[in-house]
Amino acid sequence: MYDYDLLVIGSGPGGQKAAIAGAKLDRRTAIVEKKHMVGGVCINTGTIPSKTMREAILYLTGLNQRELYGHSYRLKEDINVADLTARTQHVIGREIDVIRSQLGRNHVALIPGTARFLDEHTVAVTAEDGSDRKVTSERFVIAVGTRPARPDSVEFDGAKIVDSDQILELDHIPPSMVVVGAGVIGIEYASMFAALGTKVTVVERRDRMLEFCDLEIVEALKYQLRDLAVTFRFRETVSSVTRHGSGTLTELESGKKIPADTVMYSAGRQGVTESLELGNAGLEADDRGRIVVDENYLTSVSHIYAVGDVIGFPALAATSMEQGRRAAYHACDEAVVGTLSQLQPIGIYTIPEISYVGQTEDELTEASIPFEVGVSRYRELARGAILGDSYGMLKLLVHAETRNLLGVHVFGSNATELVHIGQTVIGCGGTVDYLVDAVFNYPTLAESYKVAALDAVNKMRTLARMTD
Repeated sequence: MYDYDLLVIGSGPGGQKAAIAGAKLDRRTAIVEKKHMVGGVCINTGTIPSKTMREAILYLTGLNQRELYGHSYRLKEDINVADLTARTQHVIGREIDVIRSQLGRNHVALIPGTARFLDEHTVAVTAEDGSDRKVTSERFVIAVGTRPARPDSVEFDGAKIVDSDQILELDHIPPSMVVVGAGVIGIEYASMFAALGTKVTVVERRDRMLEFCDLEIVEALKYQLRDLAVTFRFRETVSSVTRHGSGTLTELESGKKIPADTVMYSAGRQGVTESLELGNAGLEADDRGRIVVDENYLTSVSHIYAVGDVIGFPALAATSMEQGRRAAYHACDEAVVGTLSQLQPIGIYTIPEISYVGQTEDELTEASIPFEVGVSRYRELARGAILGDSYGMLKLLVHAETRNLLGVHVFGSNATELVHIGQTVIGCGGTVDYLVDAVFNYPTLAESYKVAALDAVNKMRTLARMTD
């Protein structure tokens, strides 16, 4: 009756996993995606390019080696955009090949073009040449992702005033930059360009950056960024940005004026749902282009699902993958064991990295949960000395009565890798005593778990003596 059993719109992390899961369940499956965007925003303009660029910056600037070889150490003296994009394009090409290979091996058809709904079981796919093709499917998964939100008052030109996608296309490394917005994307790019020697000013209307992160960790990051000559303007709002021959001028509502070569706006993300014509399928999106779904990622239409950034928080590639798999299973009447864990690790690829899992001190305090803190600093670890990282730290939050591990917060080298040890312990209901008794390879950063666990247990022991 239909061309396909499952049609996925969008080939980002959520779309890929949904399509492959459907194919593994022997359903006729296809993905609709623009020819030049296989892999979605994640591969082409978002996660992969920005993280590859970060790695190139760390390597070429020698930033992580300066504690060992001196603050003037630099692998390459004059770094240009070509040095950064060469590595980025290589990785993007490789990842696209991997995705095409996975889809091909699993017999997932790739339909090039942009989809829009004609009715609840039919889409028209518009190819690059403007021709339309009707495709029908029994079930759908919408995984179109997001694009940078753009204030109407700002004239983006892709050169001097850019969003977080366009910044990857700059033809030079700007001597100075204003970053509007101190969220994850804004701070990641601020730290990258500061590492390259750009004089960066961050403007944020809130009191602090990364409000959802542990305050102590954020303060440590802020200290490191200030050491890279980043200037922060908190509780400030941009009133206007104008272009001039030599650059830009950003005016704040407080009256401050900031001249800079480039301005980057990081004002959140907008769901790419306008072109879908959702109304023809009986759906609608909110003012940020997001689609409401239930716990099975099912929309208000009984055979249409939505996953990934287009459904809003947490909008992480890793989470989107699992959402896609679960949506496809539910669509194919396949049992899904358990629910998607609320224990999602957060990784922020600033320079240096931040990562955490579980609860924060503020959350535990507000919930009146008694807890103890255990801290390990990289400078106390042999591996920290080998890496030349004296500023890194790992913090454990432990229930003061049950001794269960409640949260792990990491700042420094390999933070986004290191956090998964804590995630596993929390997920298994483990206590701080497991980490005290565990033996970790030496010298490693993983050893920080034992040091921090001992710190927490010693504090708890001291308190117990005083209260006996």
